[in-house]
Amino acid sequence: MNLKKIILSNFILIFFLTLSSHSLENKIVLKIDQDIITSLDIENEKNYLSALNPNLRELNNKKILEISKNSLIREKIKKVEILKNTNKAKLDNNYLEKIIETRYISLGLKTKKEFIAYLKKFDIDIGIVFKKIEIEALWNQLVFSKFSKNINIDKENLRKKIKLNNNSNKIKEFFLREIVFNIQEKSNLDKEYNLIKKSILETGFENTASLYSISDTAKTGGALGWVNENSLNSKIKEALLGLDLKQYSEPITIPGGFLILQISEKRDIKEKIDIEVELKKIINAETNRQLNQFSNIYFNKVKQEISINEI
Repeated sequence: MNLKKIILSNFILIFFLTLSSHSLENKIVLKIDQDIITSLDIENEKNYLSALNPNLRELNNKKILEISKNSLIREKIKKVEILKNTNKAKLDNNYLEKIIETRYISLGLKTKKEFIAYLKKFDIDIGIVFKKIEIEALWNQLVFSKFSKNINIDKENLRKKIKLNNNSNKIKEFFLREIVFNIQEKSNLDKEYNLIKKSILETGFENTASLYSISDTAKTGGALGWVNENSLNSKIKEALLGLDLKQYSEPITIPGGFLILQISEKRDIKEKIDIEVELKKIINAETNRQLNQFSNIYFNKVKQEISINEI
């Protein structure tokens, strides 16, 4: 055999050995109904979640991979349920672009081009992000179609609250983070809460939200964003009363589980309040809050009916 043939045969051997190595690394880890999750899927999810919440990288790799696996399980379950309930699991591109815009603005980025460059640092293609956001949006649409009729908002009471605070021309807002969790038996509440408190002490509230929260906000460290004081119901307001910055509440009972809230920031906005405009904002916020609770209840029900098998 001449030198050229030897080099070529060695190259082919190395190629197939490399291909075989990658095949072994990318193994099937879980089967969700008829869908699968591979080790490569989990690695990609780890990169995606790290891009959305850079603080996640403060955790050890084992914990990040566990968070990523649980995040993918939630996504696959939602995808299965979406396909069961609709023949057209596709969103309008313009609507998707608007959601993408809110996502990169929340990261402090100004343009989609900046967002694409940012994602490349985490080895993520924008097309993957589009698919993930599409599943989130379709799930939200499904929840709305099923539960919007159950939303209960006392508009007159909200209007009175706004008028009461209108004299000061000042709006108080909180930047809130949440951890939503559930337990099998009420006797386990103290045990679970103690685990969460220990994790907050060791890794911070944001990383603990990623570890323990069953809400979709877990992807972004539990961030709910800026919330108007007028939009808080009496139970939530009472739980936040007296909390300083970075402190968090005791578990609050909500439909489908328990809620822990942290005040990350506070601010007062001094401006002339348009009562009707303010009322519309608060109604939107309260609608989203109730829909999120319905979403968690619905998801837990769907999860019990879906086959999840580790391979």
